[in-house]
Amino acid sequence: MKSEEIRKRFLDFFKEKGHKIIPSSPLIPADSTVLFTIAGMQQFNSALAGEEDPLEKFGSRILASCQKCFRTIDIEEVGNDTHHTFFEMLGNWSIGKGYFKEKAIEYALEFFCDVLKLEKDRIWVTIFKGEKGISKDEDSIQIWQENGILKERIKEFGMEDNFWGPVTETGPCGPCSEIYFDRGEDFGCGDKDCGPNCPNCQRFVELWNLVFMEYNKERDGKYVKLPKKNIDTGIGFERLVTILQNKESTYETDLFLPLIQRAENLSDKTYRKDKKSFRIVVDHIRGAVFLISEGVFPDNLGRGYVLRRILRRSIKYAKVLGLKDYWYVPLIKETVKIYEKIYSEVRRKETDIISVVQKEEEKFKRTLGKGLVQFEKLLKTKIKEQKSKIIEGKEVFDLYQSYGFPMELTKELAEEKGFKVDKKGFQKKFKQHQEISRIGVKKKFGGHGIEKIGIEEEKKKIIKLHTATHLLQAALRQILGKEIEQKGSDINMERLRFDFSYNRKVTPEEIKKVEDLVNQKIKKDLEVKEKEMPFERAINSGALSFFKEKYPDVVKVYTIFDPEIAEIFSKEICGGPHVKKTSELGFFQITKEESSGVSTRRIKAILK
Repeated sequence: MKSEEIRKRFLDFFKEKGHKIIPSSPLIPADSTVLFTIAGMQQFNSALAGEEDPLEKFGSRILASCQKCFRTIDIEEVGNDTHHTFFEMLGNWSIGKGYFKEKAIEYALEFFCDVLKLEKDRIWVTIFKGEKGISKDEDSIQIWQENGILKERIKEFGMEDNFWGPVTETGPCGPCSEIYFDRGEDFGCGDKDCGPNCPNCQRFVELWNLVFMEYNKERDGKYVKLPKKNIDTGIGFERLVTILQNKESTYETDLFLPLIQRAENLSDKTYRKDKKSFRIVVDHIRGAVFLISEGVFPDNLGRGYVLRRILRRSIKYAKVLGLKDYWYVPLIKETVKIYEKIYSEVRRKETDIISVVQKEEEKFKRTLGKGLVQFEKLLKTKIKEQKSKIIEGKEVFDLYQSYGFPMELTKELAEEKGFKVDKKGFQKKFKQHQEISRIGVKKKFGGHGIEKIGIEEEKKKIIKLHTATHLLQAALRQILGKEIEQKGSDINMERLRFDFSYNRKVTPEEIKKVEDLVNQKIKKDLEVKEKEMPFERAINSGALSFFKEKYPDVVKVYTIFDPEIAEIFSKEICGGPHVKKTSELGFFQITKEESSGVSTRRIKAILK
């Protein structure tokens, strides 16, 4: 069964069961305190926590989705059988007055066994054994058995494995029941007691996690029964496809194999001989396609740093494989072909994606050669002087600062030569960059997020530059034309960066006009008004929103009105925060205007 069919069958199944199918939310979440969307439940968090009514927000209490996800914690593990950066999660939810354990378990088995034809006698499940004053999940044991799962294939585990929820914080939580598929003795460790969660083999693969949210963890650490219970489930899509296509790893499925075959055609090496290199190249290009399609650009901070890191890692391994010039073009096109029917944005942005990758490769190649020379010199000096086989933190940071080497790349190169790196020393040197990243991106534009930043001066700078970005966009549209569309932005403590659609270089005269117009509005001391309203109403009122898929149903709208000419100068949907009056910004100056891709320009500016 092809992956496209598997995904469709899941959504069709739950639609037939009365669930409302919710489109995937973006990889860049509305919650600005989070770097990426990492789970299917993320867009339902507020409803699951009881903060929003699912009927008002989604039109139903029972929901299903196929969610784009991106995780960064396992980047160095990519290359083995199981880890990826970009992946998809299938899930179904019942929030409040819907169904609970009985239906969740029935649906799961019906979909797996009746729809996908997985053999029921190869399905094992785990349940919560009871711990910390919470009883064993006897209900689930009974329901599984009533649905044909033998008692010997039901295993019990504690909080670490079978209880979902906040470990140190408060909030909704509950026991979970995980569905495993037995791949057979060929994948086993030989132990007769081998089963789910075996640390020694990959025989039992976890496919579906059913979370039964029936408790709330209080501040005193006690678990209290919730008045309204929720169901939250998740299937790792790539893992499911691997099982259904009877492959040893996800890289042999139709989600990856076409990419690997394309790469093999450009290399004198084979996948069978160097699986790790091929896997890193195709996984990272696939991840980059989705990040760039949502307006992320390579940078040294935050999301842009993650993109730069995976691109440079793929470029390095493309070099290992001897891939020919423009090797990434067929890989990008193949990725688009695989996903365009469900995620149309990758097709719309294909040209931009190729352009961004091309520019990053050219930039990295310029520094990589010089950096490798310095790296080799460093190692030769250490060997000659018989120093310890450790690259100090300062040396790692210098390679990063001067040659754009991510610490992880230096680490990989060093380990290949038998050296280690001083990660703690590097992190100490990189502390200032990390602080800027937390302020400028992880907490970027963040409503409540930015309030968590403890550095008052830095917070003020970020807020001012954020408001200046709104003024800049309005001025560009007035001077260059209403066809200007925002393509991305980034703010740190020192400057703002704004990418926008435009098919030629902005002239010095035009730059001067934009600067003058922004400074004119600053001097007028205009009020920046904030108002919450439904998204559709905001759009109908004329508020700008070039990333419509990134916003919740109720949004904040920031308006800057010029009473002297009785016109709105700027009106945008935005998470905030902003200054109260434009005069707080001081003096606006554009420091650079450059290309940022096909028909895309980039402006950098500061406030004085």
